[in-house]
Amino acid sequence: MAIDISVEGGIGEVVINNPPVNALDSAGWREFADGVTALGQRDDVHCLVIRAEGRGFQAGVDIRELAADSTKIVDVNRGCYDTFAAIYDCPVPVISAVHGYCLGGGIGISGASDIVIASQDASFSLPEIDRGALGAATHLMRLFGMQKTRRMLYTGEAIDAQEALRLGGVESVVPRENLRQEAMALAATIAAKSPRALRLAKWSLNGIELLDVKKSYRFEQGFTLELYTSPDSQEARDAFVEKREAKFDDKS
Repeated sequence: MAIDISVEGGIGEVVINNPPVNALDSAGWREFADGVTALGQRDDVHCLVIRAEGRGFQAGVDIRELAADSTKIVDVNRGCYDTFAAIYDCPVPVISAVHGYCLGGGIGISGASDIVIASQDASFSLPEIDRGALGAATHLMRLFGMQKTRRMLYTGEAIDAQEALRLGGVESVVPRENLRQEAMALAATIAAKSPRALRLAKWSLNGIELLDVKKSYRFEQGFTLELYTSPDSQEARDAFVEKREAKFDDKS
C-alpha cells in the first residue's frame, strides 16, 4: 500500500509511504483519492493531516508506469484530479505537513489543502517543463501567487521553505523533527471545535474563493495531455532519462 491511514482523537492521518521518492502510479493516486474521500465522510473525523515518510513529501507521478505504457497517462491524470479534488472538497479542514522535496503532484496535494506547515528543509517546485509535461500550476498559484507561479512554471526553479513562508504559501516553518508534532497539535486544536461549525466553515471558505480550483486544474490537464503526446515531450523525457540536454525543433 502506498498510503497509510489512521484515525485517533478526531484526526485522520494520511501518510504517503511509497519509497524511494513517494511518487505514485495510477493505482496509488486512486488509493489516495479514495482514502481522503472516505475519511471526510466519517462522523468521527474533524480534521485531516497529510504527511509523508522518507526523504521528501511527494515527487509526483511514477514515470516508470508511463514509460512502460504511455496510455496510462489518462488514468494518472484522472487519479491526480480526483486526489486534489478530494482534498479540496474534503468536508473538514486538511493540513499538509511538507518536508524535503514537494514536486509536481506534491504541489497539487499541498495546494489543495487548507493549511500547509513546512519543515526547514522543505522545497517546492514544478519541474514538469523539463519532463515534457505540465500541471498543478493552479495549485501553485493558490500557494504563491501569479508572478512566482509563472516564473517557477517557466523555469522549473525551486523555492525553499523560507521563501514559501514569505510568499504566504505556508502557514509556518518548523524544524524537521517537530513537523508531525506541530501538524498534529494544530489539527487537535481544530478538531476540538464544533464539528458542524468546522464543516460549514470549510464549505463557506471554498465557496468564497475567487479561483475555481477544480475547473482551472481540469483546463490545465487538457494542455498537459496535448504536450505529453507531442514530439517535444518525448524528447524531454528521453533527455531526462539519458541525463543530457534536450534538443527541440523550433517549429514544433
